[in-house]
Amino acid sequence: MHIALDAMGTDNRPLSDIAGAVLAAKEFGDTIVLVGDKRRIESELKHHDVDSGKVEILHAPDDIAMDEKPTDVLKMEASTSIHVALDAVKNGDVDAFVTMGNTGAVHALATLKTLRRIPGVKRPVLSALFTVNNHRMIFLDVGANTDVKPEWVPQFAVMGSIYAELVMRCSKPRIALLSNGAEDIKGNLLIREAADLLRRGKMNFVGNVEPVQLMTSVADVIVMDGFVGNIVLKMFEATTHYVATLIRQEFRNDAVSMLGGALARPAFNRIRRRVDTSEIGGAPLLGVNGVVIIGHGGNSAIGIKNAIQQARTAVRENVISAIRSGIAQETV
Repeated sequence: MHIALDAMGTDNRPLSDIAGAVLAAKEFGDTIVLVGDKRRIESELKHHDVDSGKVEILHAPDDIAMDEKPTDVLKMEASTSIHVALDAVKNGDVDAFVTMGNTGAVHALATLKTLRRIPGVKRPVLSALFTVNNHRMIFLDVGANTDVKPEWVPQFAVMGSIYAELVMRCSKPRIALLSNGAEDIKGNLLIREAADLLRRGKMNFVGNVEPVQLMTSVADVIVMDGFVGNIVLKMFEATTHYVATLIRQEFRNDAVSMLGGALARPAFNRIRRRVDTSEIGGAPLLGVNGVVIIGHGGNSAIGIKNAIQQARTAVRENVISAIRSGIAQETV
């Protein structure tokens, strides 16, 4: 495969991006195409031992800042690393695109200027992957669509279910709708109407779930609107960081606590690995005509390598073709 990686994606670009590309090239044997400023990439690549044929460079002189607005991005020249990489996917020059860059920019450019939507898809969705009790779940939408119509929700479920089955290896994925209660009568008008549509469909819909159930592996695909999903995603990240900070503070309080912390360090390291987002690396933008994986700007080289693995699996399992078929059947 040829996987395009945004070399200007992470917060300390291009250092982590290039290091992750090298790890992926060595482990997977595919060709990683680094997209970005050729001079900067070549300068950093000199510090890595990798076969020249396994890491290629696609020059893109410009990049998109994290705080750039999607509406402004659409007016930019097609010379940014994100735009050039998405065009490469569209033209078939690469099999997939992985970026740790501006999520809104990727969504806007992929949907409106380059890849476009899969026929029949009303709205592409951003997703997030979480592992709870060794069980992986996909949440969607987590930010692409803040105002959602009920008829869009079954499509979110279709796309998430296909990804869960093909990439996450989940047989007959259980689909749940995030609400303020598990009872059918709970939820706002959107939730109640969307739940009714999901019940009438052919998918494995298990009903509503409330936030406390998200940590119990009650479902494989958790569907929500992008406004709620984005809040859930950020709250999850903030809570993880807050709890870790509290633990460090408490173990530094006195000598006995410091000794206990030292003894418990291996266990806490295992916990950190279980909640570390770099273990997954990235999650797909679903509904566009190409494999696009988006990760966090703070990702490490390991996280970037794992995001590339997500892309490889999605390509190998023909996720785009499966979604195309699934949406066609859902709209019949």
